[in-house]
Amino acid sequence: MQLKPFLLDTWLANYEHDIEFNLASSEGPGWTVNEVLNLADEEVRHHFLGHKLSYGRPAGADGLREAIADMHGVSAECVQVVTGASEALVVLMWLAAAPGANVIVPRPGYEPFSALPESLGLETRFYGMRKENNFSVDIEEVMKLADARTKLILVNSPHNPTGATMSDAEMDRLHEFTSARGIQLVSDEVYHPIYHGRETKSASRLPHATVIHDFSKAFALPGVRTGWMIEHDRKRRERYWNARTYFSISNNSTGEILAEIAMRQRHVVLGKTQETARRNLEHLDRFMAGHRDTLGWIRPQGGVTAFPWLNSGENARPFCQAAAKQGILLAPGDCFDTPSHFRLGFAASGNQFPQALDRFGEFVKSWPAMASSLSA
Repeated sequence: MQLKPFLLDTWLANYEHDIEFNLASSEGPGWTVNEVLNLADEEVRHHFLGHKLSYGRPAGADGLREAIADMHGVSAECVQVVTGASEALVVLMWLAAAPGANVIVPRPGYEPFSALPESLGLETRFYGMRKENNFSVDIEEVMKLADARTKLILVNSPHNPTGATMSDAEMDRLHEFTSARGIQLVSDEVYHPIYHGRETKSASRLPHATVIHDFSKAFALPGVRTGWMIEHDRKRRERYWNARTYFSISNNSTGEILAEIAMRQRHVVLGKTQETARRNLEHLDRFMAGHRDTLGWIRPQGGVTAFPWLNSGENARPFCQAAAKQGILLAPGDCFDTPSHFRLGFAASGNQFPQALDRFGEFVKSWPAMASSLSA
């Protein structure tokens, strides 16, 4: 088994600690441990400080599972807590691996969507998230890619990096298709429920869909390393539980306490992300309008990232490298198999976002001349 280089994390590791304005980040505005604890009452804070650092329960702490179940409107037994959505992806792809099997995933998309199944010998088929189609999922294209050997179809809504979303009707149609053919439908919802217009429901309402989510993106608590799966099928849940006993045994029990606080106070935590994203997206609207000669974009419908492109059609990596030298970190599109684009996060920088755009605007104005000198 061979995993290809993780281009995005390599890029971030090389730059993000020595940068002034990090616009490559894909999560909401951050929290400190103290800020999260202050959302809880004195009894919970005391429990956190006196918590014994032992193994947790393989399915996750009961209180956390109940809080997650309440968010999704399902029973607690449908919840499997995992070490971030990344572990959920490993479990799902591992269990899908079989001789001759294939999975269907989006392009562009988060690198592990394709790297994990490819490393396990799964044929990986891609449906396009194209700017010509406003980055929308073409349900007909997805269905045409499926055959008798398709184990899993993965959708990501709101989508990373484009911010595109699927409508409830589109999700219903895909669910009907996969259910009839015995294909597992996986909905990656790490940015739900952050929307900028049309809101959509979680796929957890659908009886044959598998949902993965975590506390890293919409909840903006990546340091707790906690995620979850919503699964209505008991036999699948047993397979997930068994698989993760080999991978991670149990969760970060301290992180689970913080995660439960955040989940029970989700109107505050998610509200902070939603308001920050709303405010900063308005700034980004004006910025992109002012630089339309150099940059193109499609306004995201959800999440906290956009996926602009260079109107010249050139590879955006040199553009991103030059921006980093000016203190602005972006994520080059080749990390998502779309080289002329770059990912821009508009929530993690919080109140600093307008200043970041001012700096970025100066760079964009200078880029045509800079690009000419680089190619000379």
